[in-house]
Amino acid sequence: MNAARDLAAAAIAFAALAGCGKPEAPKVDAATERAEATERAKQRAYGGSELKALEKAKGLEADINKKAEEGVERADQYAK
Repeated sequence: MNAARDLAAAAIAFAALAGCGKPEAPKVDAATERAEATERAKQRAYGGSELKALEKAKGLEADINKKAEEGVERADQYAK
């Protein structure tokens, strides 16, 4: 009886130790976490306006680049 009890206790201890070394898989991937953190940052009082201004500036940059490309294309057409 004691041998069976010792064997059962050893099996339980082994099972408990075997599970300790396994890292948990992340619940959310890094890209999703970054997007969620950005959204939370926009909503807070401190730093939210700066983040919104940065996104607006990025949008303006894309618009300016598009208009510049169109201008270069028109200039090339007139040069021909």
